[in-house]
Amino acid sequence: MEEVLRPLIVFGVTLVVTVTLGLLTDRVLCYSATKHPRTRLPGLLRRVQLPLQILLGSAGLQLTYPLAELHLRQDEVIRNILATAAILAAAWLTIRAVDAVAENTLDKYAGRTADTARVRRLHTQLTLVRRIVTFILALTSAAVVMLLLFPGLRTLGTSLLASAGVIGIIAGVAAQSTLGNLMAGLQIAFGDSVKIGDTVVVEGEWGTVEEITLSFLTVRIWDDRRLTMPVSYFNSKPYENWSRGGSQITGTVFLYLDHSAPVADLRDHLREYLRHREDWDGRNWNLLVTDSTPTSIVVRASMSARNSDDVWTLRCAVREELIGWLTTHHPYALPKIPTALVNSMPAMAE
Repeated sequence: MEEVLRPLIVFGVTLVVTVTLGLLTDRVLCYSATKHPRTRLPGLLRRVQLPLQILLGSAGLQLTYPLAELHLRQDEVIRNILATAAILAAAWLTIRAVDAVAENTLDKYAGRTADTARVRRLHTQLTLVRRIVTFILALTSAAVVMLLLFPGLRTLGTSLLASAGVIGIIAGVAAQSTLGNLMAGLQIAFGDSVKIGDTVVVEGEWGTVEEITLSFLTVRIWDDRRLTMPVSYFNSKPYENWSRGGSQITGTVFLYLDHSAPVADLRDHLREYLRHREDWDGRNWNLLVTDSTPTSIVVRASMSARNSDDVWTLRCAVREELIGWLTTHHPYALPKIPTALVNSMPAMAE
């Protein structure tokens, strides 16, 4: 009877203590979140409850397993499985804790500054740091778990260490592209060349940087398509970053008009029209004749906006307004295609 009750009591008490500690930790975090509403960290750390309980349970069972005195032939295997569960739970717990701290740091920083460029830069850096931590923990945990579950690999690992130099060279050559993208991702994160949320023009496509990973960068194009490119591209080829140095931008509209177009009246109308546009930030505007040809003149209207989205809308609205105004009040100013009647050629003599 004792052989049955003893393991039940040991394991039952261990599980009860584990659940109690997990619930107690959650209650403390909940109380702290209520007591300090200015910080989100206690509330975010409540996400670690499940991996914390798994860690406490597996570690507790491993420590109390000898007290159960089961004396099974699979004792070592069971303890290795418990150790594996503890290692995986610890990695899971660390990843969730890092995510919570990173999210809280970004939230606090965003609340202290109105500079969206700085917030995007910190967001990019924290995102890549989280990915690096996750990758390292996953790789380390997998290696430790394999050594625990398959003891025969320890001897193999010892022999592999002797040829680590050769393997390292071979792996470096084989993974040259991957390692290059990894280094490029770190340069982008801490070099401030491009950030999440930046408006860029890449390969003739205009869009917003949506995600940056250790290997790839995703640009959300204006029509909701996604352009995925290796991060090494942004360290080796030129591209336009409209958010670099601030989000303010100046847009242009080109009109091809007749030489008789009333440029002064068109300039006055543009000024009056911009005054009623909320997407014009009021910094600058202009309307100039930038070129002329034998058949037309080129008129350039420029106007500033707070960001790339506003300038795109403003450019389309100004183009439509100016063409409509000319059509209504000065239709002669629109470009004309000169035509002339051509007499039919005389029939050729046979």
